[in-house]
Amino acid sequence: MREELNQGLIEYLAASPSPFHATASLARSLQAAGFKPLDERESWITEAGGRYYVTRNDSSIIAFQLGSKPLAEQGLRLVGAHTDSPCLRVKPHPDLQRQGFWQLGVEVYGGALLAPWFDRDLSLAGRVTYSRDGRIESQLIDFKAAIATIPNLAIHLNREANQGWPINAQNELPPIIAQIVGQDGPDFRALLADQLGREHGLVADVVLDFELSFYDTQRAAVIGLNGEFIAGARLDNLLSCYAGLQALLATDADENCVLVCTDHEEVGSTSLCGADGPFLEQVLRRLMPEEENYQRAINRSLLISADNAHAVHPNYADKHDGNHGPKLNAGPVIKVNSNQRYATSSETAGFFRHLCLENEVPVQSFVTRSDMGCGSTIGPITAGQLGVRTIDIGAPTFAMHSIRELAGSQDLAHLVKVLTAFYSSAELP
Repeated sequence: MREELNQGLIEYLAASPSPFHATASLARSLQAAGFKPLDERESWITEAGGRYYVTRNDSSIIAFQLGSKPLAEQGLRLVGAHTDSPCLRVKPHPDLQRQGFWQLGVEVYGGALLAPWFDRDLSLAGRVTYSRDGRIESQLIDFKAAIATIPNLAIHLNREANQGWPINAQNELPPIIAQIVGQDGPDFRALLADQLGREHGLVADVVLDFELSFYDTQRAAVIGLNGEFIAGARLDNLLSCYAGLQALLATDADENCVLVCTDHEEVGSTSLCGADGPFLEQVLRRLMPEEENYQRAINRSLLISADNAHAVHPNYADKHDGNHGPKLNAGPVIKVNSNQRYATSSETAGFFRHLCLENEVPVQSFVTRSDMGCGSTIGPITAGQLGVRTIDIGAPTFAMHSIRELAGSQDLAHLVKVLTAFYSSAELP
């Protein structure tokens, strides 16, 4: 099972170079498993025992299974994750001509580690909006081939490089995509129109706009002398999206189960499709239009917010609290912060720890050093929006927010096992 899950994650990462593609990949898997798509613009007819999903902005998705018992009596078992990862996004007017090269201006999305982006074989993917025969349409594209790179400056010209130097995102990050030949200037929108034709057989009248991200073309892989690790891009947080999906597909219990994977977590989640927006609440209220039933259901529910955790790095062990250094391949990590950067309480942590023990899944804890700041997740945001009890957990990871991250090859199976048990558990606290 472990090898099958790891290979499935590798394939999912390859198919998901952008939040749009990650959401489309989840939707395809859900539909293949019998989940019915719902349209927010239409009336919904749902029934007990039904399985459904809905997307918003093409980059966020909520899937749910309805049990036979009323939501107000049984509550909901929710697993939350996010579809976005730090990256380089193409600017609206990106064309640059410098020293005979065609480059694209980029904006840093989220808290990216910038140095690893240099000297990589990069491609481009995302959503393009265009007009065709008088109609405005959108389509996902993925160049797939390595079309760009950001070369480092040679050590001979930057003798202080190994002592560390600040990277200027405006001047030093524009990827090179071609040499300019002839008199014609670069035209990125024309390039996108050509890609729409090559990839989808579409003839666009005008490319109106786009949301495109560069990504590393090197596939994820199981590595290590004994295959102990998974290395790949976007493990934060597509590993959790994939784990939640596999758990939802594996459950055959008569429970009310929800998987919510939202965009824009890396930039604060405040958007129409982010965790700090109305998406989840609006979906749940359509299922429970009566206010009292909605409030009763929320107070019988529990959310597991799954987002990767910082494993203790052997070269930087002093960056962790001495009693809270999660290890790779040692199970999911309960994340705690007294200042509510994580939403974990003793009640929700106790429930999750008991669930792990009952299902023979190892479990760990993380608290940041008292003299360091702490990141956050969708957990506190969703708890604050809905008033739902929440625990923040995640798979231990190295190099979070790098272009290539590292996780343990056993931890995906651990996470899927406990999330499957959660979806099937008979009692919530």
